[in-house]
This record gives sequence, C-alpha cells and structure tokens, in this order.
Amino acid sequence: MEPNITTIIDGVEIHLMRPPRFDIQWVGMEEPLNQLLAAWSDEDDDPPMQPRILGKPGVGKTSLAITAAKFRKQDLYIFQCAVDTKPEDLIVSPVIADEGKIRYVASPLVSAMISGGICLLDEGNRMSEKSWASLAPLLDMRRSVYSIVAGVEIKASDKFRICVTMNEDASTFEVPEYIFSRLQPGIHMDYPTRDEEYRILRTKLSAPSDDLLNAVVELLQRSHSRDDELSVRDGLNIARYAYRLTKFNPEITQAQALTQSVGQIIGDTGVTFNGPTMV
Repeated sequence: MEPNITTIIDGVEIHLMRPPRFDIQWVGMEEPLNQLLAAWSDEDDDPPMQPRILGKPGVGKTSLAITAAKFRKQDLYIFQCAVDTKPEDLIVSPVIADEGKIRYVASPLVSAMISGGICLLDEGNRMSEKSWASLAPLLDMRRSVYSIVAGVEIKASDKFRICVTMNEDASTFEVPEYIFSRLQPGIHMDYPTRDEEYRILRTKLSAPSDDLLNAVVELLQRSHSRDDELSVRDGLNIARYAYRLTKFNPEITQAQALTQSVGQIIGDTGVTFNGPTMV
C-alpha cells in the first residue's frame, strides 16, 4: 500500500487524496482541446484562466479535461458537484482517526491546489451559491481557499489549474454572476462528426463488427439531427450490449440484437434494424 501524502499548513496536518488514473484516447475534436490548453497557459506572466466546458451530457467534456491534463503532464483530480455539496466538502473534511483523533482530509480540489495538479469541478451548475461563494477567492488573484474546519488558509500552487463542466439541461442552478464572470472562457462542445463517432466507437470497442458500429453511428447521427439527447456514451453502451447479446445467444441476428439493445439502453422501442441498416 502506498504511504499517505500529507502536508503541514500553519501547524495543521492535511492529508491529500491521490489522483485517479485514467485510460482515455482522444479522437478528433482538436478545436476544444486547443481552446482548453490555451486558457490554461500562462504566457508572459499572464495568469491562467478558469474555463467552463459546456455541452449536453455524454459529449466528452470530462474526457476533454483528462486529455488536456495529459498534454500538460499534470495529475487530474475530479470533484463531482451535487445539489447537497457543502462548502467544506469542497475544501477540507474532518475524519475520526485512531484513538478518536481528528484527521483533516483534503478534497480533490484542495489536493490539486497543493500538489500542483488540475481539478475538474464536474457538473458545477448543480451546486448551490453558498458552495460557490467558498471558492470565490480561489477564482481571483488570491488563488486560495479558507477551511473553517481546519482553521487555515490554503494557497494554490502556481502550477494549479481548474475548469468546470456544465451540462445543458433543466436540472441545474444558475451560477452566480460574480462566479460566472470568473469562469472564462466558455468552451462549447458539440456532438462529434460521423467519422469521429465511428472512430471513438472503434477505439473503445475492438470486437464488434464494422456493420454493427456503423448502424449505431447512423442512429446517433439521426438523433443529433433531431436535437435528441442521444450521446456517444449511449452509442457505446448500445454497441457493447448488442455485441454481447449475439455472443450469448447464437440464434439472435445482429439486427435483432441492436433493436433489443436500443430498447433496453435508451427505452426507444420504435427503432428497428434491417441487417446493417437502421429503419
């Protein structure tokens, strides 16, 4: 087991989280990647920016941040924002350790701040204004947060970077204007092109046939043209499950497996397939 990572701030020991490891292969969509890397640059001593990544669920916002972090050779920490996220959830939490002692554990955000990594606040517009207010000093020239629990101010490393993803759907809050003005620029992610979607599916799924993947891509492209919310993530699940159905039931055709998979994955029983073609 790897040893714990700790740091001392004003006499208080803070335990840091270890960054997760990701295996992501970025396909196409170079423009949003270049925009994110540009926002995080600090040319001519100009401080880095704090972009928000916008788009519908499943278009690859988190994968974009992971890929950009790899380009910069920095660890990426992810904090999943939610309606019930409290300010101290974002900063430092007290945990009962051995002999009833209090251990102060840094959030993914603070772990990134101290270690000089990158933090992705995922689905930031699900978080309340009270929680956002605790991050206001981090998002301006102060680049710090204050932990009421631990009683210390925590300053960010010069290498620290941050971004926020925001889904474009109805189940979100309005981000306060004084925070929104700090989360610039806005990087918009659209659905991939037909070729990009095929390459994403093929990169992640080696076993399914080209016919199966092309049928799923056709379904995705038709969905995008109607502005439905069918994502690449849905396509991966549809293709993965359809392939497995054909392996576990030799009597089912690929077209039948695809039709069944669509019904069970997205609940759309009106889509049928005829051979490699969707009808």
